[in-house]
Amino acid sequence: MRKLREFGIGLAVPAALVGFWQAASMLGWVNPQVLPSPLAVVERWFAYLLPLEPHTEGSWVRWAFSGELFVDAAASMYRVVVGFAIGAALALPLALLMGASARVYAWCNPLVQVLRPIPPIAYIPLAILWFGLGNPPAIFLISLGAFFPVLMNTIAGVRQVDGIYLRAARNLGAGRLTLFVRVILPAAVPYILSGVRIGIGTAFIVVIVAEMIAVNSGLGFRMLEAREYFWPDKIVAGMITIGMLGLAIDVGMNRLNNHLLRWHRGLEH
Repeated sequence: MRKLREFGIGLAVPAALVGFWQAASMLGWVNPQVLPSPLAVVERWFAYLLPLEPHTEGSWVRWAFSGELFVDAAASMYRVVVGFAIGAALALPLALLMGASARVYAWCNPLVQVLRPIPPIAYIPLAILWFGLGNPPAIFLISLGAFFPVLMNTIAGVRQVDGIYLRAARNLGAGRLTLFVRVILPAAVPYILSGVRIGIGTAFIVVIVAEMIAVNSGLGFRMLEAREYFWPDKIVAGMITIGMLGLAIDVGMNRLNNHLLRWHRGLEH
């Protein structure tokens, strides 16, 4: 009951905004060619989502989804997953080394601090020059977008382990490997998961930009196509789809964090 009430409270402001938007459209306060009404957006979203095609199998006729939305969303999610996996796989080992070793940190940190402020979008010309068009440049840009959040949060987690834990482990005879695996790494897990959550969000932002420039499929490409044909309702429908996918990813990551950090929650309480 409490969760249902919180859910209802959370829907109050969006519902009020959509209601005001629809009223403004009906009263002619906004140009529908610039900002279509919510009903027009919903109609376009379902048209984008639900086209059906008949498929004959023997004596049976089956209707299957063939909407662009499924294809575009699947293409975008594939790029996000592959790009994030590459970025995180490169960031985690480097971050653990930089966090655990002052010497490695001194060697690598200047370069990291120079490259970190450069947005992935700035690499678009080089990505196209190096990889051409298609998935490779998009995945490269997404990997860059995911790399630095995971890297910086993991470094912070490793370097901010409470010294009491380290001294206690050393007094109990823990070696360097045991100290790292049994003390430092578990203590850094909350920071690592926070970096993963931020990195996935950044990857999802970068994929839309990359798809508008370097590929011919995905949600970003479809929104750019809608702009060229002056279909604002389809642009907004694509934005809603991006928001829904992002929300689903964030909710899933939050639940994963809560599951993996049950011991951490217990210490806090």
